[in-house]
Amino acid sequence: MIEIAVPGHKTLKLKYIVLDYNGTMAVDGRLIDGVKERLAELSDKLAIHVLTADTFGKVRSALEGFAAELSILPLEKQDVGKLNYIQKLGAEFAVCIGNGRNDRLMIATAALGITVVQEEGAAFETLKAADVVCTGIVPALELLLNPLRLVATLRC
Repeated sequence: MIEIAVPGHKTLKLKYIVLDYNGTMAVDGRLIDGVKERLAELSDKLAIHVLTADTFGKVRSALEGFAAELSILPLEKQDVGKLNYIQKLGAEFAVCIGNGRNDRLMIATAALGITVVQEEGAAFETLKAADVVCTGIVPALELLLNPLRLVATLRC
């Protein structure tokens, strides 16, 4: 667990990290450099969950040998599927990271929602739903590895 007291906001008690794959962890189905290393550092504190439609059919090989719970979702109503997933986990203990319109509900509902803006861009609704917006997945993961950065961003 990662516990972060944010003055004037709330205390985050994070147990899970739930990530979208394409556009968030990967570009064109290929894992972004540095993601596995940062997630490996976080894996002793957070259970890792990856949600995807696997548009490019590469997620299983990209995550092979990595300690993550992978869920491939149907194409229909992915936004609701992702929301239901984190609600079953316990949204109040989840940090969710994504970029697409189908990520907006889980990002809005999670204890901590992070939107990343990378090569695919980010949906406006998802930007509005986020607690924090980052310029990439590696900086987003580094916020969790360096929690005082989150405190500086979220405090009142």
